[in-house]
Amino acid sequence: MPHSIIDLIGNTPLVESKVLNTNPNVKLYFKLEGQNPGGSVKDRPALNMIKSALERGDISKKSQLIEATSGNTGIALAMIARIYGLNIELVMPENSTKERVQTMRAYGATVTLTSSDVGIEGARDYAINKVQNEGFIMLNQFENDDNWKAHYKSTGPEIWKDTKGKITHFVSSMGTTGTIMGNSTYLKEQNKNIQIVGVQPTDNSSIPGIRKWPKEYLPKIFDASKVDQVLEVSQDEATQMTLKLAKEEGIFAGMSSGGSTAAALRLAETLKSGVIVSIICDRGDRYLSSGLFDN
Repeated sequence: MPHSIIDLIGNTPLVESKVLNTNPNVKLYFKLEGQNPGGSVKDRPALNMIKSALERGDISKKSQLIEATSGNTGIALAMIARIYGLNIELVMPENSTKERVQTMRAYGATVTLTSSDVGIEGARDYAINKVQNEGFIMLNQFENDDNWKAHYKSTGPEIWKDTKGKITHFVSSMGTTGTIMGNSTYLKEQNKNIQIVGVQPTDNSSIPGIRKWPKEYLPKIFDASKVDQVLEVSQDEATQMTLKLAKEEGIFAGMSSGGSTAAALRLAETLKSGVIVSIICDRGDRYLSSGLFDN
């Protein structure tokens, strides 16, 4: 029996696509990360980053933490920081959905909103400035190996076990890239032939949770050699697939999950056979005010 909300992080379900995948020789499974207590895949790295930093003595209850986030990592960090009695300031672009801001504040975090004109890059610059000049400590999900190691320790082994080692393709949207890096590292150790497929937005597409980073902001944890193929999806494609996921598969998720699903289905059409696992990284309820589901 779990003793803490933390004990409910991980061991998320894997469900098979029953409608959208039409290739009878390919199995497509969705890894439902929205089932984590904080509602997203980011619960895993948030827990591993905080717990590991505490164990090493890098942070303590006297530390003032700060982190730039587009949303899901912030919610996870807000929840887990409070459980460990830590104070944290979360920095987000001002155009982030109000559900995300409200959820972080509900967990007791301080939330600072930066100009939407400079996006998440501007939020990162703000946080770095406070680290350099005001003594704040940043866990820095973009450079912290504890981010991807969370998936190496939990998500990858779960997928390998639940597919009985039959997985042939892993598909994930790429933001901080921790999910794809950790799963790739673990799954390739089990079977080097497993194909790792990353998902990016097309130029001029805005998809929350998926980024095509400028070179100077590319996450330090990213290793291109661990990704076999990159598929691009448009904003419209991701939006329409998010709506289809809810209406046809009963999976209520955010737009980055629509993007990864669109890529996974495109991939499935090209295969003679295979077992694809695609990450559904969060729940749709934190996007209700965005207009995503108004169609």
